Amino acid sequence: MGKRRSGENVHGVILLDKPVGLSSNQALQRVRRLLNARKGGHTGSLDPFATGMLPICLGEASKTAAYMLEASKVYRAVACLGKATSSGDIEGEVIREQEVPDLDVSQINTVLGSFLGEILQIPPMYSALKHQGQPLYKLARQGISVERKARPVTIFQLELVSWQSPYLSFEANCSKGTYIRTLAEDICTALGCCGYLQELRRLSVEPFSPAGMVSMAEIEQAVQQGRADELLLPLDAGLLAWPALELDRETAERFCHGNPVPGGQVCGKVRVFGTGGILGLGEVRQDGTLHPQRVFVMDP
Repeated sequence: MGKRRSGENVHGVILLDKPVGLSSNQALQRVRRLLNARKGGHTGSLDPFATGMLPICLGEASKTAAYMLEASKVYRAVACLGKATSSGDIEGEVIREQEVPDLDVSQINTVLGSFLGEILQIPPMYSALKHQGQPLYKLARQGISVERKARPVTIFQLELVSWQSPYLSFEANCSKGTYIRTLAEDICTALGCCGYLQELRRLSVEPFSPAGMVSMAEIEQAVQQGRADELLLPLDAGLLAWPALELDRETAERFCHGNPVPGGQVCGKVRVFGTGGILGLGEVRQDGTLHPQRVFVMDP
């Protein structure tokens, strides 16, 4: 492949194993610089202290990012019982301390089981949600707290990994919008103690496999060896559950110009292909018409 020119169009998805200490945007920008990618985005933030899977969509793949925000995720977390922090995680100041109760595994498993299914969560103040145009975390840093409405999330699976007082490690498979630090705090409360989130690692984001993750060092090495293209998954890698619809040359040209075209028997969101590969994303309406949603422009 050779070294890429600055600002070159790079198209595809990289499953970054985000290192500790970087915000999601900092991680994105570092990957972009390494690949000299003109544009990119990520699907779902991880806090700086958290590690793990951060899908980064480069070039035209960035047009698929919004459709992946609904994905479920798997996390491994460590809660520390006996202390509460201002942010609910390791980055905040300790604001309360309690004696840790004598807990056994059966008690912990019973409590974890009570969180399965649909639950209500009150979003933390230290979050990117906005109140009257202001991110909540900015208000929180000023010592301001505002009322937040509880929101439904779903916990598909919640398992104890280890318990060595005061540290409780658990693994959670959950729906989009789940705040793991809130889940950790609520679990600790249900165990009769305060607590905060000490460690967090995102193991996977649906539909990607953990085996596909690459570290920043692996990306750097691949760039140096001229094989960075090997790390790029296809544009539609996160949307393979969508039906694929292939168009003939004439129909494909009309689709690429943003025009509705005949869509055949499929109904709903589809990946659209032509003779040269993927063209974009569309939606087939009930009348059988395919309407373009995102058209990929694969300039070199």
